[in-house]
Amino acid sequence: MELREEVEAWIADDPDPTTAAMVQGWLDTNNEVELRSSFSGFLQFGTAGLRGPVRPGPSGMNRAVVGRTAAAIAAYMKERQLTSVVIGRDARHGSEDFTQETAQIMSGAGMKVFVLPRPLPTPVLAFATNELKCDVGIMVTASHNPPQDNGYKVYLGGTVDGIHYRGSQIVSPTDESIAAHIDAITSLASQPRGHVWSIVDEEIISKYISITAAIANRPGDLKIVYTAMHGVGTETLLHVFQKAGFPSPILVDAQAQPDPDFPTVAFPNPEEPGAIDLALETARACEADLVIANDPDADRCAAAVNDPISGWRMLRGDELGAIFGETIGRKTEKGILANSIVSSTILSKIAAHYNLEFKQTLTGFKWLAKIDGLTFGYEEALGYAVDAITVNDKDGISAAIKLAQIANDLARENKTLLNLLDEIWSRHGFHATEQISIRLTDLSQVGRIMGQLRLNPPSAIAGYLVTSIDDLAQPIDDLPPTDGLRIWLDGAIRIIIRPSGTEAKMKCYIEVIAEDLARAKIVLDRLRAPLKELLS
Repeated sequence: MELREEVEAWIADDPDPTTAAMVQGWLDTNNEVELRSSFSGFLQFGTAGLRGPVRPGPSGMNRAVVGRTAAAIAAYMKERQLTSVVIGRDARHGSEDFTQETAQIMSGAGMKVFVLPRPLPTPVLAFATNELKCDVGIMVTASHNPPQDNGYKVYLGGTVDGIHYRGSQIVSPTDESIAAHIDAITSLASQPRGHVWSIVDEEIISKYISITAAIANRPGDLKIVYTAMHGVGTETLLHVFQKAGFPSPILVDAQAQPDPDFPTVAFPNPEEPGAIDLALETARACEADLVIANDPDADRCAAAVNDPISGWRMLRGDELGAIFGETIGRKTEKGILANSIVSSTILSKIAAHYNLEFKQTLTGFKWLAKIDGLTFGYEEALGYAVDAITVNDKDGISAAIKLAQIANDLARENKTLLNLLDEIWSRHGFHATEQISIRLTDLSQVGRIMGQLRLNPPSAIAGYLVTSIDDLAQPIDDLPPTDGLRIWLDGAIRIIIRPSGTEAKMKCYIEVIAEDLARAKIVLDRLRAPLKELLS
């Protein structure tokens, strides 16, 4: 009876007649499976904002959930005398509706509202937040999640509650404050709506393109293949390459235009097996020098190279981080290099080699973006800030043009990105990294797995003795607490185990430092199966 009352109240308050009718149909036919899936609690609002399947009810992404979240953000803003917001969106299912819903609620709350003129990359929204001097930025996107998902990233423009945001994503306790405001909203229908907002001028987008293009000032003629992974990156990236004077990249036609169904990939994430297969086919067919890929909202950047030994392969996120770190470090007299705790230790060694400051943060670019004076920051999940002054967040467009410049500079010396990596390894030792991800059926399994590891920690893994374990839930290295374990093994092996922040997944990050790839591969091969067993 309680569920029926909750469902009926939700239907009465739903601003979208389509989703309201769907839920009414489930109620009329006693479809308990769909009802319980859609009414299993309000979609959790955290430091990644919202992210979930597009479906009716409080447990999915829909206008009713988005409207309540927008109203909660508006209430948070009013408490702190924040008055302006800019809203962007990608091209996923529901993005246009969720943008309109947000604009109406924000306008009704008396906010000065700006809306980006069309689906654009997340870095453009982050840039616009600062350029327009807005207090808040909202990006409707699920980044690289599966096609059925959508989401909501929230940025703050200035210093709020003592945290210097500068146009970066929210961190705790901001998320808890907004979540509390969501819980306090009993009726969306009672929230005032307005229809007054400004479309962001094309000059703002052109300015982002010009500043980003200026990262590269020595155009070359390497043949580069590019895929937007069915996302919104193509238009902006092509403009940046053109403005920088580089040849237009060769597009992967089947993936160049936005398509919310992502028909050619199982998961629209360059890290996922098979996601860039079409780009590699294109590269082989046109004898390209380099492949560059963005995720669907273009805040991440991936690359593939033609290895003379193994053929075309993806560069690992840490390899690309080392390439950026080395080239930026060489030309920086004073600055800060930083990466997330789960990334390779190689950047700390590059920073020391060039007498630069190094910092480490928790996982998530929201933490890297809080470092004042950041010169270069990265996380192994393909997130790079090569120009943190312009975009205080990961930016797959600026990373792409920066990589194109590095590859062309190396080509002038008859070198490749792999040659540069060899130079780094010869100086610091070969740093092999690998990530293992285990998908879970539900989030409740996370607590069980982490609890079991804490209660009965391993004494050895694959024959390598455990020398120490850091519980990251206890503050360490001046870092805030987080749910994770860092395990050190004999033989220069580091393992970090943590749950995903956005999906029902357990993740394991391995780093092996060895003399060369062959020795590192032996260790990784031994570790893989035992670690998968630990995570299940």
